[in-house]
Amino acid sequence: MAGQARRHGPQIVDHGVIFNLWAPTARSVELLETGQPARKMPRDVDGWYQLLSPTAHVGTRYQFRINGDLVVPDPASFFQPDDVPAPSEVVDTAAFRDSIPYAGRPWREAVIYELHIGTFTEEGTYAGVEKRLPYLRDLGVTAIELMPLNDVPGRHNWGYDGVLLNAPNARYGRPQALKQLLRAAHALDLMVYLDVVYNHFGPQLNYLHSYAENFFSARHATGWGPAVNLDGPDGVFVRDFLIENALMWLRDYGFDGLRFDAVHALKDDSERHLLVELAETVRHQLPGRCVHLMLENEANQAHLLARSQGEARYYDAQWGDDFHNALHVLLTGEDEGYYRAFADKPLQHLARSLTEGFAYQGEVFPLHDAPRGEPSAHLPPEATIFFAQNHDQIGNRAFGERLSKLVGPEKLSQAMALVLLNPHIPMLFMGEEAAAETPFLFFADWSGEAAELTREGRRKEFSHFKAFSSAGMRARILDPCDEETFQASKLDWTSIEHSPASLKFRALTRQLLKMRREKIVPLIEQGFLSARSELLGESPRTGGLNVCWRTANGTTLQIVANFADHELPMPGLVPGESLWRSLPADTQSLLPGDIVVRLGQEV
Repeated sequence: MAGQARRHGPQIVDHGVIFNLWAPTARSVELLETGQPARKMPRDVDGWYQLLSPTAHVGTRYQFRINGDLVVPDPASFFQPDDVPAPSEVVDTAAFRDSIPYAGRPWREAVIYELHIGTFTEEGTYAGVEKRLPYLRDLGVTAIELMPLNDVPGRHNWGYDGVLLNAPNARYGRPQALKQLLRAAHALDLMVYLDVVYNHFGPQLNYLHSYAENFFSARHATGWGPAVNLDGPDGVFVRDFLIENALMWLRDYGFDGLRFDAVHALKDDSERHLLVELAETVRHQLPGRCVHLMLENEANQAHLLARSQGEARYYDAQWGDDFHNALHVLLTGEDEGYYRAFADKPLQHLARSLTEGFAYQGEVFPLHDAPRGEPSAHLPPEATIFFAQNHDQIGNRAFGERLSKLVGPEKLSQAMALVLLNPHIPMLFMGEEAAAETPFLFFADWSGEAAELTREGRRKEFSHFKAFSSAGMRARILDPCDEETFQASKLDWTSIEHSPASLKFRALTRQLLKMRREKIVPLIEQGFLSARSELLGESPRTGGLNVCWRTANGTTLQIVANFADHELPMPGLVPGESLWRSLPADTQSLLPGDIVVRLGQEV
């Protein structure tokens, strides 16, 4: 098989298990199968080490010994029952495949609920999430998005610093429990998406450098160090590994979609970019299912969201950070950090996001002093995912405050109505539906130098903010590696289920989602032909918006919102049905925090 990609990970065959390891910079590799003597693995010209073990089977635990010294887990391990440095376990993920796969739901119906397995419930397990699925279905959610599951050293982590991409974290349960969670969700007609990270590996117990230096590239660099090697002579093996990972989650476990983290950091000068190859492979190999592929992409590359005959050619949508950042500035007045790029004219940025998807479409981005983005006005609204909160925007704050701690109930309700009643795809972050006030902090369980660097790096990150200009204030930032930081981030379900304020906001969320399902989704199915916006007020930093989308049959959806701290004149309203107004309907002007949503035919 010289020159060809070969399957990573153990292959179960009739007469045992074939173990594979791509270790091109290792001098020797031995298989350490529990209960058996060490066995030397033969190598081919491409750096693949392979051995058939007639004694291995499902459940067998094993490791590899590199150069007679370093003992490592399988980088393609499907399960690490005792954490990353311990033996890997042979798991037959193909046995998880459903004979009749869940078909999924059309993308236009997606209402995404992002959650972290370890903090969504007190149990912090797949089974804990499964118990809450009826709650999410009854709320009006149609898809849950799990933050990364790939194994990470330690007891808790966000998941974005994984080192074993195929192995779901044992802290949440066995792989069979994850599969059961998906089956339970599908039985309730809930889709399940997974966040995957291909742009870097975590800082601790990533052994790839020890035997597969070619997995990383000296030609490209990212904020996390050397880039993953996608376009070098050995890039074919790396690309194959990542594409196989995506297919495993979608085909074997039955996930209905993937969200790809920070793809702007996937440095690839190949004629066919990894993102194109990956999307085309998934679309080709999984026909007949609604598989949704989503990007986080700081580069705002509209070409990756292109449509062909109304369907996504590559990716269904991108996270709409531009929308979030502009909305956050308008709601809170904050203008530091990445909000600085939206603080000059947040109304215009929000209006452009609502009507065209991206606020930055090739203009110079102040934070990078370079152009950012591609024209996106031709894309349908559902090519962007809009949110008022997510794990990053909450967790990257020094104290992990949610929007419910930063603004009053009027603005919170206004933000929820705007997110759920516009024609872009909405996403909520766990607890947001109930105005939860528990923080969501950055947490990890590193040890030694990695832990110290994380603590210091976290405090240094906020040193340029006015509120943390003094060492004393920075010292108040919680230690990410402290167990209490993780525990503080768990949702308080007692409050969600019994607090009058939470119950009231949950009722609002449920009402808005019902309205979206009945009124907005049919418009998306019709298709929007045009969108326009009008700024209300005289200030570029505050004021209001009047946004209209028109469908192919002439129906117009209108949203009018006042983000100022004073009244604004009410613009002309579309004749027709009033879907929503946050303040009394007889008010003739727009009051602060007001939002009006109407559906009808424009004159």
